[in-house]
Amino acid sequence: MLVHLSIHNYAIVEHLDLELEGGMSVITGETGAGKSIMLDALGLTLGDRADSGVVRPGADKADILASFDLAGIPEARAWLVERDLDNDGPCILRRVITAEGRSRAYINGSPCPQVDLKTLGELLIDIHSQHEHQSLLKADTHRRLLDEYAGASELARQVQLAAQRWRQTRQELERISRTGDEQRARHQLLSYQLDELENLALGENELEQLELEHKNLANAESLLATCRQVLDICSESDGSNVLSALTASLNRLTAFHAQPGALAEAVNLLSSAQIQVEEAMGELNRFLDHFDADPARQQQLEERLDSIYTLARKHRVQPGELAELQQRLLDELEALNADDEAAERLAEELAAYARHYQEKAAELSRLRSEAAGRLASAVESEMQRLGMPGGRFSIQLHPSQAEEPQHYGLEQLEFLVSANPGQPLKTLAKVASGGELSRISLAIQVITAQTSRVPTLVFDEVDVGIGGPTAEVVGQLLRRLGERGQVLTVTHLPQVAAQGHHHLFVHKERGTQETRTAVAKLLEAPRIEEIARMLGGVDLTEESLAHARKMVTSAQG
Repeated sequence: MLVHLSIHNYAIVEHLDLELEGGMSVITGETGAGKSIMLDALGLTLGDRADSGVVRPGADKADILASFDLAGIPEARAWLVERDLDNDGPCILRRVITAEGRSRAYINGSPCPQVDLKTLGELLIDIHSQHEHQSLLKADTHRRLLDEYAGASELARQVQLAAQRWRQTRQELERISRTGDEQRARHQLLSYQLDELENLALGENELEQLELEHKNLANAESLLATCRQVLDICSESDGSNVLSALTASLNRLTAFHAQPGALAEAVNLLSSAQIQVEEAMGELNRFLDHFDADPARQQQLEERLDSIYTLARKHRVQPGELAELQQRLLDELEALNADDEAAERLAEELAAYARHYQEKAAELSRLRSEAAGRLASAVESEMQRLGMPGGRFSIQLHPSQAEEPQHYGLEQLEFLVSANPGQPLKTLAKVASGGELSRISLAIQVITAQTSRVPTLVFDEVDVGIGGPTAEVVGQLLRRLGERGQVLTVTHLPQVAAQGHHHLFVHKERGTQETRTAVAKLLEAPRIEEIARMLGGVDLTEESLAHARKMVTSAQG
Protein backbone atom coordinates (compact mmCIF):
# COMPACT_ATOMS: atom_id res chain seq x y z
CA MET A 1 0.00 0.00 0.00
CA LEU A 2 0.96 3.67 -0.28
CA VAL A 3 2.73 4.65 2.94
CA HIS A 4 4.28 8.03 2.13
CA LEU A 5 3.78 10.81 -0.39
CA SER A 6 6.24 13.68 -0.65
CA ILE A 7 5.52 16.64 -2.94
CA HIS A 8 7.92 19.53 -3.56
CA ASN A 9 7.19 22.60 -5.70
CA TYR A 10 4.24 21.08 -7.52
CA ALA A 11 1.48 23.50 -8.60
CA ILE A 12 0.70 25.55 -5.47
CA VAL A 13 2.31 23.00 -3.13
CA GLU A 14 5.70 24.16 -1.89
CA HIS A 15 6.39 21.24 0.41
CA LEU A 16 4.16 18.42 1.57
CA ASP A 17 5.02 15.19 3.40
CA LEU A 18 2.10 12.88 4.00
CA GLU A 19 2.12 9.63 5.94
CA LEU A 20 -0.69 7.28 4.89
CA GLU A 21 -2.18 4.24 6.55
CA GLY A 22 -4.32 1.27 5.62
CA GLY A 23 -8.07 1.51 5.70
CA MET A 24 -10.21 4.32 4.26
CA SER A 25 -8.70 7.79 4.21
CA VAL A 26 -11.03 10.64 3.22
CA ILE A 27 -9.68 13.85 1.75
CA THR A 28 -11.83 16.96 2.19
CA GLY A 29 -11.37 20.69 1.93
CA GLU A 30 -12.72 23.90 0.51
CA THR A 31 -13.33 24.26 -3.19
CA GLY A 32 -10.09 25.31 -4.87
CA ALA A 33 -7.94 24.29 -1.94
CA GLY A 34 -6.22 21.68 -4.09
CA LYS A 35 -7.78 18.39 -2.98
CA SER A 36 -7.02 16.79 -6.33
CA ILE A 37 -3.49 18.16 -6.48
CA MET A 38 -2.23 15.31 -4.32
CA LEU A 39 -3.83 12.76 -6.62
CA ASP A 40 -2.47 14.49 -9.72
CA ALA A 41 1.01 14.47 -8.20
CA LEU A 42 0.59 10.81 -7.27
CA GLY A 43 -0.42 10.12 -10.88
CA LEU A 44 2.92 11.51 -12.03
CA THR A 45 4.79 8.94 -9.94
CA LEU A 46 2.61 6.31 -11.66
CA GLY A 47 3.70 7.35 -15.15
CA ASP A 48 1.19 10.07 -16.12
CA ARG A 49 2.35 12.68 -18.61
CA ALA A 50 3.62 16.01 -17.33
CA ASP A 51 4.64 19.42 -18.65
CA SER A 52 6.54 22.36 -17.29
CA GLY A 53 3.29 23.99 -16.16
CA VAL A 54 3.16 21.74 -13.09
CA VAL A 55 6.28 23.34 -11.57
CA ARG A 56 5.47 25.88 -8.85
CA PRO A 57 6.22 29.42 -10.05
CA GLY A 58 9.72 30.48 -9.04
CA ALA A 59 11.01 26.90 -8.60
CA ASP A 60 13.40 25.17 -10.98
CA LYS A 61 11.78 21.74 -10.68
CA ALA A 62 8.94 19.74 -9.16
CA ASP A 63 9.89 16.60 -7.23
CA ILE A 64 7.30 13.97 -6.26
CA LEU A 65 8.11 10.77 -4.36
CA ALA A 66 5.75 7.93 -3.44
CA SER A 67 6.71 5.04 -1.14
CA PHE A 68 4.88 1.71 -1.19
CA ASP A 69 4.91 -1.23 1.21
CA LEU A 70 4.98 -4.30 -1.06
CA ALA A 71 3.95 -6.82 1.60
CA GLY A 72 1.19 -8.85 0.02
CA ILE A 73 1.95 -7.68 -3.53
CA PRO A 74 4.11 -10.53 -4.93
CA GLU A 75 3.53 -9.46 -8.53
CA ALA A 76 5.19 -6.08 -7.91
CA ARG A 77 8.06 -7.66 -5.99
CA ALA A 78 8.63 -10.17 -8.79
CA TRP A 79 8.56 -7.35 -11.36
CA LEU A 80 11.30 -5.51 -9.45
CA VAL A 81 13.42 -8.63 -8.93
CA GLU A 82 13.24 -9.48 -12.63
CA ARG A 83 14.73 -6.07 -13.45
CA ASP A 84 17.23 -6.04 -10.58
CA LEU A 85 15.44 -3.07 -8.96
CA ASP A 86 14.45 -4.79 -5.71
CA ASN A 87 15.60 -3.68 -2.26
CA ASP A 88 14.84 -4.67 1.31
CA GLY A 89 12.77 -1.62 2.18
CA PRO A 90 9.73 0.07 0.65
CA CYS A 91 9.43 0.55 -3.10
CA ILE A 92 10.06 4.21 -3.95
CA LEU A 93 8.74 5.78 -7.16
CA ARG A 94 10.03 9.26 -7.97
CA ARG A 95 9.31 11.78 -10.68
CA VAL A 96 11.20 15.01 -11.33
CA ILE A 97 9.90 17.64 -13.80
CA THR A 98 12.04 20.66 -14.61
CA ALA A 99 10.78 24.14 -15.37
CA GLU A 100 11.99 23.60 -18.95
CA GLY A 101 9.65 20.62 -19.30
CA ARG A 102 12.16 17.77 -18.99
CA SER A 103 11.08 14.75 -16.98
CA ARG A 104 13.05 12.07 -15.16
CA ALA A 105 11.72 8.92 -13.51
CA TYR A 106 13.27 6.68 -10.86
CA ILE A 107 12.43 3.34 -9.25
CA ASN A 108 14.26 2.70 -5.98
CA GLY A 109 16.81 5.34 -6.96
CA SER A 110 17.56 3.87 -10.40
CA PRO A 111 16.67 5.92 -13.50
CA CYS A 112 13.97 4.26 -15.60
CA PRO A 113 11.70 4.95 -18.58
CA GLN A 114 8.33 6.56 -17.86
CA VAL A 115 6.60 3.43 -19.20
CA ASP A 116 8.20 1.40 -16.38
CA LEU A 117 6.55 3.67 -13.81
CA LYS A 118 3.21 3.11 -15.51
CA THR A 119 3.65 -0.67 -15.69
CA LEU A 120 4.70 -0.99 -12.06
CA GLY A 121 2.15 1.58 -10.92
CA GLU A 122 -0.72 -0.48 -12.32
CA LEU A 123 0.29 -3.28 -9.94
CA LEU A 124 0.29 -0.94 -6.94
CA ILE A 125 -2.60 1.47 -7.21
CA ASP A 126 -5.79 2.04 -9.16
CA ILE A 127 -7.08 5.61 -9.55
CA HIS A 128 -10.76 6.03 -10.39
CA SER A 129 -11.47 9.45 -11.78
CA GLN A 130 -12.17 11.19 -15.04
CA HIS A 131 -8.47 11.06 -15.83
CA GLU A 132 -6.66 8.71 -18.17
CA HIS A 133 -5.16 6.59 -15.37
CA GLN A 134 -8.27 4.43 -15.16
CA SER A 135 -7.80 0.74 -15.66
CA LEU A 136 -11.51 -0.15 -15.69
CA LEU A 137 -11.75 1.25 -19.20
CA LYS A 138 -9.30 -1.38 -20.43
CA ALA A 139 -10.39 -4.75 -21.79
CA ASP A 140 -7.38 -6.36 -20.12
CA THR A 141 -8.69 -5.18 -16.74
CA HIS A 142 -12.13 -6.65 -17.46
CA ARG A 143 -10.57 -10.03 -18.17
CA ARG A 144 -8.34 -9.84 -15.11
CA LEU A 145 -11.21 -8.96 -12.77
CA LEU A 146 -13.45 -11.72 -14.11
CA ASP A 147 -10.63 -14.27 -13.98
CA GLU A 148 -9.78 -13.28 -10.41
CA TYR A 149 -13.43 -13.47 -9.43
CA ALA A 150 -13.66 -16.91 -11.07
CA GLY A 151 -10.52 -18.10 -9.27
CA ALA A 152 -8.91 -18.63 -12.67
CA SER A 153 -5.94 -16.24 -12.55
CA GLU A 154 -3.36 -19.04 -12.65
CA LEU A 155 -5.22 -20.79 -15.47
CA ALA A 156 -5.33 -17.49 -17.42
CA ARG A 157 -1.58 -17.18 -16.94
CA GLN A 158 -1.10 -20.70 -18.30
CA VAL A 159 -3.26 -19.86 -21.33
CA GLN A 160 -1.20 -16.74 -21.99
CA LEU A 161 2.04 -18.71 -21.65
CA ALA A 162 0.78 -21.47 -23.95
CA ALA A 163 -0.17 -18.90 -26.61
CA GLN A 164 3.22 -17.23 -26.25
CA ARG A 165 5.08 -20.52 -26.66
CA TRP A 166 2.95 -21.42 -29.69
CA ARG A 167 3.69 -18.05 -31.30
CA GLN A 168 7.45 -18.25 -30.63
CA THR A 169 7.60 -21.79 -32.04
CA ARG A 170 5.67 -20.76 -35.13
CA GLN A 171 7.97 -17.80 -35.73
CA GLU A 172 11.02 -20.07 -35.53
CA LEU A 173 9.39 -22.59 -37.86
CA GLU A 174 8.52 -19.83 -40.33
CA ARG A 175 12.08 -18.57 -40.20
CA ILE A 176 13.38 -21.98 -41.18
CA SER A 177 10.64 -22.48 -43.78
CA ARG A 178 11.27 -19.10 -45.45
CA THR A 179 14.76 -20.26 -46.38
CA GLY A 180 13.54 -23.74 -47.29
CA ASP A 181 13.62 -23.30 -51.09
CA GLU A 182 17.08 -21.76 -50.98
CA GLN A 183 18.25 -24.46 -48.62
CA ARG A 184 16.91 -27.22 -50.82
CA ALA A 185 18.76 -25.81 -53.83
CA ARG A 186 21.91 -25.43 -51.77
CA HIS A 187 21.48 -28.96 -50.41
CA GLN A 188 21.27 -30.33 -53.96
CA LEU A 189 24.38 -28.43 -55.05
CA LEU A 190 26.38 -29.53 -52.01
CA SER A 191 25.39 -33.15 -52.52
CA TYR A 192 26.54 -33.01 -56.17
CA GLN A 193 29.83 -31.32 -55.26
CA LEU A 194 30.54 -33.80 -52.50
CA ASP A 195 29.79 -36.69 -54.84
CA GLU A 196 32.44 -35.33 -57.21
CA LEU A 197 34.99 -34.98 -54.43
CA GLU A 198 34.19 -38.40 -53.00
CA ASN A 199 34.46 -39.99 -56.45
CA LEU A 200 37.83 -38.32 -56.88
CA ALA A 201 38.88 -39.97 -53.61
CA LEU A 202 42.07 -37.97 -53.27
CA GLY A 203 44.31 -39.70 -50.74
CA GLU A 204 46.54 -38.07 -48.18
CA ASN A 205 49.82 -36.88 -49.77
CA GLU A 206 48.68 -38.47 -53.06
CA LEU A 207 49.05 -35.25 -55.02
CA GLU A 208 52.68 -34.74 -54.01
CA GLN A 209 53.55 -38.36 -54.87
CA LEU A 210 51.79 -38.18 -58.23
CA GLU A 211 53.52 -34.95 -59.20
CA LEU A 212 56.94 -36.35 -58.25
CA GLU A 213 56.39 -39.59 -60.15
CA HIS A 214 55.08 -37.74 -63.19
CA LYS A 215 58.06 -35.43 -63.18
CA ASN A 216 60.40 -38.40 -63.07
CA LEU A 217 58.63 -40.16 -65.93
CA ALA A 218 58.52 -37.03 -68.06
CA ASN A 219 62.33 -36.68 -67.75
CA ALA A 220 63.03 -40.42 -68.00
CA GLU A 221 65.42 -40.49 -71.06
CA SER A 222 67.43 -37.56 -69.86
CA LEU A 223 67.58 -38.98 -66.36
CA LEU A 224 68.73 -42.44 -67.54
CA ALA A 225 71.42 -40.96 -69.77
CA THR A 226 72.70 -38.79 -66.94
CA CYS A 227 72.82 -41.74 -64.54
CA ARG A 228 74.76 -43.89 -67.05
CA GLN A 229 77.16 -41.03 -67.78
CA VAL A 230 77.83 -40.60 -64.03
CA LEU A 231 78.43 -44.36 -63.71
CA ASP A 232 80.86 -44.21 -66.62
CA ILE A 233 82.73 -41.26 -65.13
CA CYS A 234 82.92 -42.74 -61.70
CA SER A 235 83.71 -46.40 -62.38
CA GLU A 236 83.16 -47.83 -65.87
CA SER A 237 85.33 -45.72 -68.17
CA ASP A 238 88.10 -47.80 -69.76
CA GLY A 239 90.52 -44.97 -69.82
CA SER A 240 90.26 -43.36 -66.42
CA ASN A 241 87.46 -42.98 -63.91
CA VAL A 242 87.02 -41.55 -60.47
CA LEU A 243 87.12 -44.85 -58.64
CA SER A 244 90.28 -46.07 -60.38
CA ALA A 245 91.93 -42.70 -59.80
CA LEU A 246 91.13 -42.87 -56.06
CA THR A 247 92.44 -46.44 -55.88
CA ALA A 248 95.71 -45.50 -57.65
CA SER A 249 96.16 -42.49 -55.39
CA LEU A 250 95.72 -44.60 -52.28
CA ASN A 251 98.16 -47.23 -53.53
CA ARG A 252 100.88 -44.64 -54.09
CA LEU A 253 100.43 -42.95 -50.72
CA THR A 254 100.25 -46.13 -48.69
CA ALA A 255 103.47 -47.37 -50.23
CA PHE A 256 105.24 -45.30 -47.61
CA HIS A 257 105.19 -47.05 -44.28
CA ALA A 258 106.13 -44.05 -42.16
CA GLN A 259 103.48 -41.40 -42.92
CA PRO A 260 103.53 -37.97 -41.34
CA GLY A 261 100.28 -36.93 -39.54
CA ALA A 262 98.95 -34.73 -42.32
CA LEU A 263 99.61 -37.47 -44.91
CA ALA A 264 97.80 -40.05 -42.80
CA GLU A 265 94.74 -37.75 -42.65
CA ALA A 266 94.81 -37.40 -46.44
CA VAL A 267 94.90 -41.18 -46.80
CA ASN A 268 91.86 -41.49 -44.51
CA LEU A 269 89.88 -38.91 -46.49
CA LEU A 270 90.71 -40.58 -49.84
CA SER A 271 89.73 -43.94 -48.40
CA SER A 272 86.39 -42.48 -47.22
CA ALA A 273 85.82 -40.92 -50.62
CA GLN A 274 86.47 -44.28 -52.32
CA ILE A 275 83.84 -45.96 -50.08
CA GLN A 276 81.25 -43.21 -50.73
CA VAL A 277 81.80 -43.34 -54.51
CA GLU A 278 81.35 -47.13 -54.43
CA GLU A 279 78.07 -46.69 -52.45
CA ALA A 280 76.85 -44.01 -54.84
CA MET A 281 77.53 -46.37 -57.77
CA GLY A 282 75.46 -49.03 -56.00
CA GLU A 283 72.52 -46.62 -55.55
CA LEU A 284 72.66 -45.55 -59.20
CA ASN A 285 72.72 -49.17 -60.39
CA ARG A 286 69.75 -50.01 -58.18
CA PHE A 287 67.82 -47.00 -59.52
CA LEU A 288 68.54 -48.07 -63.12
CA ASP A 289 67.60 -51.68 -62.39
CA HIS A 290 64.18 -50.70 -60.93
CA PHE A 291 63.31 -47.70 -63.07
CA ASP A 292 60.17 -48.31 -65.18
CA ALA A 293 59.73 -45.82 -67.99
CA ASP A 294 56.30 -47.18 -68.84
CA PRO A 295 54.45 -44.77 -71.24
CA ALA A 296 51.11 -46.21 -70.15
CA ARG A 297 51.90 -45.33 -66.53
CA GLN A 298 52.83 -41.82 -67.55
CA GLN A 299 49.50 -41.38 -69.37
CA GLN A 300 47.67 -42.75 -66.34
CA LEU A 301 49.40 -40.23 -64.09
CA GLU A 302 48.59 -37.39 -66.44
CA GLU A 303 44.89 -38.31 -66.49
CA ARG A 304 44.74 -38.54 -62.71
CA LEU A 305 46.49 -35.21 -62.27
CA ASP A 306 44.22 -33.62 -64.88
CA SER A 307 41.13 -34.75 -62.89
CA ILE A 308 42.55 -33.20 -59.73
CA TYR A 309 43.53 -29.93 -61.39
CA THR A 310 40.19 -29.62 -63.22
CA LEU A 311 38.14 -30.06 -60.04
CA ALA A 312 40.36 -27.56 -58.22
CA ARG A 313 39.82 -24.97 -60.97
CA LYS A 314 36.08 -25.61 -60.85
CA HIS A 315 35.98 -24.73 -57.14
CA ARG A 316 38.55 -21.96 -57.51
CA VAL A 317 40.96 -23.44 -55.00
CA GLN A 318 44.50 -24.76 -55.15
CA PRO A 319 44.72 -28.53 -55.82
CA GLY A 320 46.22 -29.03 -52.37
CA GLU A 321 43.12 -27.39 -50.79
CA LEU A 322 40.60 -29.92 -52.13
CA ALA A 323 40.55 -32.01 -48.94
CA GLU A 324 39.85 -28.92 -46.82
CA LEU A 325 37.10 -27.87 -49.25
CA GLN A 326 35.49 -31.29 -48.99
CA GLN A 327 35.32 -31.01 -45.18
CA ARG A 328 33.78 -27.53 -45.35
CA LEU A 329 31.09 -28.67 -47.77
CA LEU A 330 30.37 -31.68 -45.59
CA ASP A 331 29.96 -29.46 -42.49
CA GLU A 332 27.55 -27.17 -44.35
CA LEU A 333 25.51 -30.10 -45.61
CA GLU A 334 25.22 -31.48 -42.08
CA ALA A 335 24.01 -28.08 -40.85
CA LEU A 336 21.30 -28.06 -43.54
CA ASN A 337 20.28 -31.56 -42.53
CA ALA A 338 20.06 -30.33 -38.94
CA ASP A 339 17.69 -27.54 -40.04
CA ASP A 340 15.48 -30.12 -41.72
CA GLU A 341 15.40 -32.11 -38.51
CA ALA A 342 14.70 -28.93 -36.52
CA ALA A 343 11.76 -28.10 -38.81
CA GLU A 344 10.24 -31.51 -38.17
CA ARG A 345 10.77 -31.15 -34.43
CA LEU A 346 9.29 -27.63 -34.40
CA ALA A 347 6.24 -28.78 -36.35
CA GLU A 348 5.63 -31.47 -33.73
CA GLU A 349 6.12 -28.96 -30.89
CA LEU A 350 3.76 -26.48 -32.57
CA ALA A 351 1.00 -29.09 -32.73
CA ALA A 352 1.62 -30.05 -29.09
CA TYR A 353 1.45 -26.41 -27.94
CA ALA A 354 -1.77 -25.90 -29.91
CA ARG A 355 -3.36 -28.92 -28.21
CA HIS A 356 -2.17 -27.72 -24.79
CA TYR A 357 -3.52 -24.22 -25.48
CA GLN A 358 -6.92 -25.53 -26.57
CA GLU A 359 -7.18 -27.67 -23.45
CA LYS A 360 -6.33 -24.84 -21.03
CA ALA A 361 -8.30 -22.18 -22.93
CA ALA A 362 -11.42 -24.36 -23.03
CA GLU A 363 -11.23 -24.83 -19.26
CA LEU A 364 -10.75 -21.07 -18.81
CA SER A 365 -13.78 -20.38 -20.99
CA ARG A 366 -15.90 -22.68 -18.86
CA LEU A 367 -14.88 -20.90 -15.65
CA ARG A 368 -15.45 -17.48 -17.20
CA SER A 369 -18.91 -18.44 -18.43
CA GLU A 370 -19.89 -19.74 -15.00
CA ALA A 371 -18.59 -16.65 -13.18
CA ALA A 372 -19.75 -13.91 -15.59
CA GLY A 373 -23.40 -14.12 -14.61
CA ARG A 374 -22.66 -14.20 -10.88
CA LEU A 375 -20.33 -11.19 -11.07
CA ALA A 376 -22.75 -9.19 -13.24
CA SER A 377 -25.64 -9.88 -10.86
CA ALA A 378 -23.59 -8.87 -7.81
CA VAL A 379 -22.40 -5.62 -9.45
CA GLU A 380 -25.93 -4.81 -10.59
CA SER A 381 -27.20 -5.17 -7.02
CA GLU A 382 -24.58 -2.73 -5.77
CA MET A 383 -25.55 -0.28 -8.53
CA GLN A 384 -29.11 -0.23 -7.21
CA ARG A 385 -27.80 0.72 -3.78
CA LEU A 386 -25.58 3.43 -5.30
CA GLY A 387 -28.42 5.56 -6.57
CA MET A 388 -28.86 3.94 -9.96
CA PRO A 389 -32.29 2.26 -9.66
CA GLY A 390 -33.04 0.24 -12.73
CA GLY A 391 -29.37 0.24 -13.70
CA ARG A 392 -28.14 -2.89 -15.44
CA PHE A 393 -24.74 -4.51 -15.72
CA SER A 394 -23.76 -7.28 -18.09
CA ILE A 395 -20.58 -9.16 -18.98
CA GLN A 396 -20.59 -10.31 -22.59
CA LEU A 397 -18.25 -13.00 -23.87
CA HIS A 398 -17.57 -12.87 -27.60
CA PRO A 399 -15.94 -15.91 -29.22
CA SER A 400 -12.65 -14.86 -30.76
CA GLN A 401 -12.56 -14.84 -34.56
CA ALA A 402 -8.81 -15.39 -34.56
CA GLU A 403 -7.69 -18.73 -35.95
CA GLU A 404 -4.48 -18.67 -33.95
CA PRO A 405 -4.04 -19.03 -30.18
CA GLN A 406 -4.49 -15.65 -28.49
CA HIS A 407 -3.06 -14.63 -25.13
CA TYR A 408 -6.52 -13.80 -23.78
CA GLY A 409 -8.08 -17.19 -24.55
CA LEU A 410 -10.96 -18.28 -26.77
CA GLU A 411 -13.12 -15.21 -26.22
CA GLN A 412 -12.97 -11.48 -25.78
CA LEU A 413 -15.12 -9.93 -23.10
CA GLU A 414 -16.41 -6.52 -22.18
CA PHE A 415 -18.34 -4.92 -19.36
CA LEU A 416 -21.60 -3.33 -20.49
CA VAL A 417 -23.70 -0.99 -18.37
CA SER A 418 -26.94 0.93 -18.44
CA ALA A 419 -27.02 3.51 -15.67
CA ASN A 420 -30.68 4.43 -16.11
CA PRO A 421 -33.88 2.52 -16.90
CA GLY A 422 -34.68 2.31 -20.58
CA GLN A 423 -31.15 3.04 -21.73
CA PRO A 424 -29.37 0.42 -23.83
CA LEU A 425 -26.31 -1.38 -22.50
CA LYS A 426 -23.10 0.41 -23.43
CA THR A 427 -19.41 -0.12 -22.80
CA LEU A 428 -17.98 1.58 -19.72
CA ALA A 429 -15.97 3.91 -21.93
CA LYS A 430 -19.22 5.32 -23.38
CA VAL A 431 -20.82 6.17 -20.03
CA ALA A 432 -21.38 9.93 -20.27
CA SER A 433 -21.26 10.88 -16.59
CA GLY A 434 -17.95 10.73 -14.78
CA GLY A 435 -19.84 10.37 -11.51
CA GLU A 436 -21.78 7.42 -12.85
CA LEU A 437 -18.60 5.82 -14.11
CA SER A 438 -16.95 6.27 -10.72
CA ARG A 439 -19.91 4.73 -8.91
CA ILE A 440 -20.08 1.80 -11.34
CA SER A 441 -16.36 1.31 -10.85
CA LEU A 442 -16.95 1.42 -7.11
CA ALA A 443 -19.62 -1.27 -7.40
CA ILE A 444 -17.26 -3.49 -9.41
CA GLN A 445 -14.40 -2.93 -6.98
CA VAL A 446 -16.56 -3.73 -3.97
CA ILE A 447 -17.45 -7.11 -5.44
CA THR A 448 -13.98 -7.98 -6.74
CA ALA A 449 -11.91 -6.43 -3.95
CA GLN A 450 -11.47 -9.74 -2.15
CA THR A 451 -9.74 -11.16 -5.23
CA SER A 452 -8.16 -8.00 -6.68
CA ARG A 453 -4.40 -7.86 -6.83
CA VAL A 454 -4.33 -4.03 -6.60
CA PRO A 455 -4.13 -3.16 -2.89
CA THR A 456 -4.65 0.61 -3.09
CA LEU A 457 -7.76 2.18 -4.61
CA VAL A 458 -8.20 5.92 -5.16
CA PHE A 459 -11.60 7.49 -5.86
CA ASP A 460 -11.70 11.11 -6.94
CA GLU A 461 -15.16 12.67 -6.46
CA VAL A 462 -17.03 9.34 -6.76
CA ASP A 463 -20.02 11.01 -5.09
CA VAL A 464 -20.64 13.64 -7.78
CA GLY A 465 -24.37 14.03 -8.39
CA ILE A 466 -25.59 11.99 -5.43
CA GLY A 467 -26.77 12.76 -1.94
CA GLY A 468 -28.97 11.62 0.89
CA PRO A 469 -29.19 7.89 1.59
CA THR A 470 -27.17 7.03 -1.51
CA ALA A 471 -24.24 9.11 -0.25
CA GLU A 472 -24.29 7.16 2.99
CA VAL A 473 -24.25 3.89 0.99
CA VAL A 474 -21.25 5.11 -1.01
CA GLY A 475 -19.44 5.85 2.22
CA GLN A 476 -20.28 2.43 3.62
CA LEU A 477 -19.03 0.70 0.48
CA LEU A 478 -15.78 2.65 0.54
CA ARG A 479 -15.30 1.78 4.18
CA ARG A 480 -15.87 -1.91 3.34
CA LEU A 481 -13.18 -1.64 0.68
CA GLY A 482 -10.86 0.07 3.14
CA GLU A 483 -11.23 -2.80 5.59
CA ARG A 484 -9.73 -5.11 2.95
CA GLY A 485 -6.91 -2.83 1.85
CA GLN A 486 -6.30 0.88 1.39
CA VAL A 487 -8.76 3.42 -0.01
CA LEU A 488 -8.13 7.12 -0.64
CA THR A 489 -11.18 9.15 -1.60
CA VAL A 490 -11.67 12.81 -2.34
CA THR A 491 -15.20 13.77 -1.28
CA HIS A 492 -17.43 16.75 -0.62
CA LEU A 493 -20.16 14.74 1.11
CA PRO A 494 -20.25 14.52 4.92
CA GLN A 495 -21.95 11.10 4.70
CA VAL A 496 -18.84 9.76 2.94
CA ALA A 497 -16.33 11.67 5.07
CA ALA A 498 -17.86 10.30 8.27
CA GLN A 499 -17.18 6.73 7.15
CA GLY A 500 -13.41 7.19 6.88
CA HIS A 501 -10.92 5.50 9.16
CA HIS A 502 -8.66 8.54 8.66
CA HIS A 503 -9.45 12.12 7.69
CA LEU A 504 -7.11 14.45 5.76
CA PHE A 505 -8.03 18.13 5.47
CA VAL A 506 -6.66 20.16 2.54
CA HIS A 507 -6.52 23.90 3.07
CA LYS A 508 -4.73 26.98 1.86
CA GLU A 509 -2.14 28.85 3.88
CA ARG A 510 -1.94 32.46 2.77
CA GLY A 511 1.27 34.37 3.31
CA THR A 512 2.04 37.95 2.52
CA GLN A 513 3.20 37.19 -1.01
CA GLU A 514 1.94 33.72 -1.87
CA THR A 515 -0.63 31.03 -1.15
CA ARG A 516 0.33 27.43 -0.41
CA THR A 517 -1.61 24.21 -0.07
CA ALA A 518 -1.26 22.28 3.18
CA VAL A 519 -2.74 19.04 4.49
CA ALA A 520 -3.63 18.29 8.09
CA LYS A 521 -4.64 14.98 9.63
CA LEU A 522 -7.83 15.58 11.61
CA LEU A 523 -8.49 13.73 14.86
CA GLU A 524 -11.66 13.69 16.96
CA ALA A 525 -12.80 17.30 17.60
CA PRO A 526 -11.28 18.90 14.48
CA ARG A 527 -12.74 16.08 12.40
CA ILE A 528 -16.21 16.58 13.93
CA GLU A 529 -15.94 20.29 13.11
CA GLU A 530 -14.96 19.62 9.50
CA ILE A 531 -17.87 17.23 8.96
CA ALA A 532 -20.20 19.76 10.64
CA ARG A 533 -18.89 22.43 8.27
CA MET A 534 -19.62 20.11 5.35
CA LEU A 535 -23.15 19.63 6.74
CA GLY A 536 -24.07 23.24 7.43
CA GLY A 537 -21.59 25.70 6.00
CA VAL A 538 -19.02 27.96 7.62
CA ASP A 539 -20.96 28.80 10.78
CA LEU A 540 -20.95 25.80 13.12
CA THR A 541 -24.02 25.17 15.26
CA GLU A 542 -24.66 22.80 18.11
CA GLU A 543 -27.08 20.95 15.86
CA SER A 544 -24.54 20.47 13.07
CA LEU A 545 -21.82 19.41 15.53
CA ALA A 546 -24.15 16.92 17.19
CA HIS A 547 -25.22 15.56 13.81
CA ALA A 548 -21.57 15.20 12.74
CA ARG A 549 -20.67 13.47 16.00
CA LYS A 550 -23.53 11.02 15.56
CA MET A 551 -22.48 10.24 11.97
CA VAL A 552 -18.89 9.47 12.97
CA THR A 553 -19.95 7.40 15.96
CA SER A 554 -22.45 5.45 13.84
CA ALA A 555 -19.80 4.71 11.20
CA GLN A 556 -17.33 3.47 13.81
CA GLY A 557 -19.93 1.30 15.46
